[in-house]
Amino acid sequence: MAAMIISEATDPQEWDAFLADQPVSPFLQSWTMGEVYKDVGQQPIRLIMKNGETIEGICMALFVPARRGRHVSVPYGPVLRCAGTQNFAFLHNALIEQARIHHCAFIRISPHWNQDQTGILESVGCRRSPLHLLAEHIWYLPLSTNNPWQTYKKHGGDMRKADDIFKEMRSTTRNLIRRAEKDGVTIEKSEDPLKDLPYFITLHEETRKRHGFTPYTNKFFETQVKHFATRNECTLYLAKYQNEVISASIHMHAFGETSYHHGASTFKHRKIPSSYLLQWTAIKDAIERGDHIYNFWGIAEPNDKGEAEDKAHPFAGVTLFKTGFGGQLLSLVHCMDLPLTPMYQLTRMIEILRKWKRGF
Repeated sequence: MAAMIISEATDPQEWDAFLADQPVSPFLQSWTMGEVYKDVGQQPIRLIMKNGETIEGICMALFVPARRGRHVSVPYGPVLRCAGTQNFAFLHNALIEQARIHHCAFIRISPHWNQDQTGILESVGCRRSPLHLLAEHIWYLPLSTNNPWQTYKKHGGDMRKADDIFKEMRSTTRNLIRRAEKDGVTIEKSEDPLKDLPYFITLHEETRKRHGFTPYTNKFFETQVKHFATRNECTLYLAKYQNEVISASIHMHAFGETSYHHGASTFKHRKIPSSYLLQWTAIKDAIERGDHIYNFWGIAEPNDKGEAEDKAHPFAGVTLFKTGFGGQLLSLVHCMDLPLTPMYQLTRMIEILRKWKRGF
């Protein structure tokens, strides 16, 4: 039997072919996303694990020179053919080596794994992080007929009919979609996303000020759209009312999945439900494209009414909106930290204080 070998990846086609073949293929682990990070000043660390000629896993990590503590972060990775303790242990050792090269105090891992796989991380000494790195409660809508609700798998099956999905939505959501149409809202797919991106950026800046969250930089938006749009893996939607763009979104579609990644709207026309029609348009486009999963991205853990249980959660405000389209909750492993030096304890205290100040 061949020995397991981990090395730095050099072949984009090999990397993405493996990722595309997995039941779950987060675009944040794609080769293209690594190029985005590189262009905004974060050098990706791409590790590939092989048993002979067979790829058993990939892991893209990022070096983060934060003042509160230098660390390596792993966004929605690693992606393993078999997510067992032994396979992860191989990658874990390689990540430690990379972290020490960069003089890091800890490794922060936020894998796209079910909560019941937490023990794999704990087995190598990881502990719960004070803060989250990415969304950990995912709201998603299966778009194919043989997609089991609990598995979040994107392969196989016939596409579901848009009319059936519409009927399964919350009645309020259906009514707001119809009302947006009656109000004269139109949804456009930008033919030149990079040229039209300023519409989104203007709305996003207004949304950021209104809700007080820490945004991505404009350079990040520009770089992400530039890289993914040239591959036909990104759509910029513009919702217009009375010839004015009043809401916009950036949707990613790669590896059989559409993700609602960024959204923004104006307060001026807050009573016009343009965002509902925008999402419905994107869902129908995903069906037509043949994507098997529509990922609404993060929400707060919902109650039976689809509302956020924790009103202080950073995603509480969008939870009722997203759950109204129908779908299923996927709760991921909580972000985990692997301490490497005593400096980690200082970082941990700073982040616990930050979490307390934010109220969640």
